[in-house]
Amino acid sequence: MKKILSVLVLLIVAAGFVWAGGAQEVKEGAYDWQPGKPVNLIVPWNAGGSTDRSARVTADIVSDELGVEIVVVNQGGGSGTVGTKSCMDAPRDGLTWTAGAVKDLGVYKVQGLLDTTLDDWNLYLNVAMPALVSVNPETPYEDFGDLLDAFKDNPGKIKVATAGVNSSGHTAIEMIKKYTGIEYTHVTYDGGNPAVVATVGGECDVVPQLSVEEVDMIKAGKLRPLAVLADAPLEIAGYEGTVPSIKEWIPDFEAAPIYFGLFVPADVPAEVTATLDTIWEEVVMKSDKLKDWAANNAVVFDPAYGETAVKKSFPMVQIDAWLKHDTGDTVMNPEDAGIPRP
Repeated sequence: MKKILSVLVLLIVAAGFVWAGGAQEVKEGAYDWQPGKPVNLIVPWNAGGSTDRSARVTADIVSDELGVEIVVVNQGGGSGTVGTKSCMDAPRDGLTWTAGAVKDLGVYKVQGLLDTTLDDWNLYLNVAMPALVSVNPETPYEDFGDLLDAFKDNPGKIKVATAGVNSSGHTAIEMIKKYTGIEYTHVTYDGGNPAVVATVGGECDVVPQLSVEEVDMIKAGKLRPLAVLADAPLEIAGYEGTVPSIKEWIPDFEAAPIYFGLFVPADVPAEVTATLDTIWEEVVMKSDKLKDWAANNAVVFDPAYGETAVKKSFPMVQIDAWLKHDTGDTVMNPEDAGIPRP
């Protein structure tokens, strides 16, 4: 009997080791870089927003390939600069990354917020996200034309909720202001999700944040989407109908995709970037998990890395940098930071 019990114990222990190994299995020899310890991914915005949600699903995919845990740390503040600076200050061993929208990373220097440019980073893109102008269903605005008329009839009185200066929502409403001359009351929150919740709760009338931050409330009927800042209408899985393009009301509106991704300092060891390049090429760019997540969150699946990533994301950097410069929100000419006018 003791012999049988001993065998059973050994089998249970062995099974436990097999299960634990399967949960985080290192693919020996598959990649040039084997971290051997957890990677820290600093998300420079609060939990629940566009950066946080897209970063976490991507981190899960990469973690499975590397065979180590990727620890997501939310460190908001300073329009994304606090967490980004923490990544910049970390040892260049490849074990600390950050995340966000490329257009934010690209304009920090011209705004005087952080001394960095895209040249300081390796970009690993996951999805592109459009901004949606949505309203509380209790408001009388049935389409964007109604809202635009209200802005013009009540200058400075309509409350617009965003994740703060330098957020995608703030960029969206400022782009609309550029083309229409509207005035509004800007109400800022600590992230896109709180801005959406505030609009649902009636604190504000309008929220122009990103689709991923609004999609759940749109599906639940707690937000009414009026327009997407894109050249074509947007289809949302689980939502009847499509969201019309803002070009129906502002034909000359110039839109560009807002790309998100993970960012790794450019001066990490070469084997780190070689490994991540391979993972993006062979895994992330083919990932059904990321494709499904994109479809369910009204964003565009479009992973890229290297020069292709820069080429895809740079148009929105240009638009945002010059929008801020033309409104007096920069400390230097974007040209001097390598950002020509679009």
